[in-house]
Amino acid sequence: MAKRVFATVKPEILVWARTSAGFTGEAAAAALKIEPGLLAAWETQAGDERPSVPQLRSMAALYKRPLAVFYLQEVPLRFQVLSDLRRPALGEDRTYSPQLTLEIRSAQQRRELALELRAELEEPVEPFPFRLAVENIEQAGEAVRLFLGLQPAHLQNLGGDATGRQAFNLWRVAIERSGVLVFQSSRVSQSEASGFALAYDTLPVVVVNRKDVPQRRLFSMLHEFVHVALRESGVSDLKLDLVQVQTPDIELLCNSIAAAALMPKDVILSELDLATDGRRQLSDDVILRVARRFGVSRPALLLRLIGQRQATWDFYFEKIAQYAAEHERELAARSPAKDMKRNMAQESLSNLGRPFVGLVLGNYFQRRITLSDVAGHLGIRVKHVEALQRRFVG
Repeated sequence: MAKRVFATVKPEILVWARTSAGFTGEAAAAALKIEPGLLAAWETQAGDERPSVPQLRSMAALYKRPLAVFYLQEVPLRFQVLSDLRRPALGEDRTYSPQLTLEIRSAQQRRELALELRAELEEPVEPFPFRLAVENIEQAGEAVRLFLGLQPAHLQNLGGDATGRQAFNLWRVAIERSGVLVFQSSRVSQSEASGFALAYDTLPVVVVNRKDVPQRRLFSMLHEFVHVALRESGVSDLKLDLVQVQTPDIELLCNSIAAAALMPKDVILSELDLATDGRRQLSDDVILRVARRFGVSRPALLLRLIGQRQATWDFYFEKIAQYAAEHERELAARSPAKDMKRNMAQESLSNLGRPFVGLVLGNYFQRRITLSDVAGHLGIRVKHVEALQRRFVG
């Protein structure tokens, strides 16, 4: 009978690996199929209890950590801590799920990789130059547009795309060109977070939830970009149907500036006049038409109109309830989704963005990394790399 080999690891490393992965002791023990008391004994060195090497491998797989990390002598302290700016429901104690924790860690690691790849290509990394000093919301929104090189005229032709993807892509390209990495997450639930910002002074990062519709993603992306411009890292949600007093001040500020940037005051009032013949009657048709004009959601438009005193909170909450009921009816009437073949090359490019993908491919073309490295960095199989190259240059 083979002798069990026990792992010599420090208990504080086990605690760090679990908590940094977003697991409670009970949840981790259940996933590892052991008693919570046994895990607690490993993490406190109570008695002579230690995990076996196979058990340590199971922990590494669960916490999404390399096995070698568990043999460190000190807890690593490398990444900045993100403020939780989400609004809890009454009596709710919110924590980061393992999925959200992993997404934050992945974004931080991609940023570090991007810095390394740029160094390999001898590309300088300049400090991010844009910093907002907010004295006036409208002026701050205009400053965002000016910095990104987007004037109101650039927003003229967005109304023809009912999906909102055209507006999302227009703003994303502008943000990426400014020196910000924009990633999309597919692992985090819509109810947990809409996005987060890593407001580093060099190569900051914005992450938005791809499970949201493009209109919500657009607003979330601008909201997180404002976080970067204010140098305030944090995890956010966009529960726009919640009462404002539940919201941290920084979130209200970022929402207001994002709305002012996306929907310039003069243009939005002009659009309302055109849509209503100057009578300013906010019918469902007018609300939908003007929202599509800017590529935003109807709730985002109504919030902007409240700020311009063109709508009331009572009207807003009435419409929010109406939209929720419409959404429920649409879901009930929708046919079951058919399994569609995934386009892994397109998913990788969409999730990671052209700047990050370009850095990886650039290093590959210069033979600084292998084909296997490319696949690993981009989260695809080697067989999909050629398709990704074609899509990237196409």
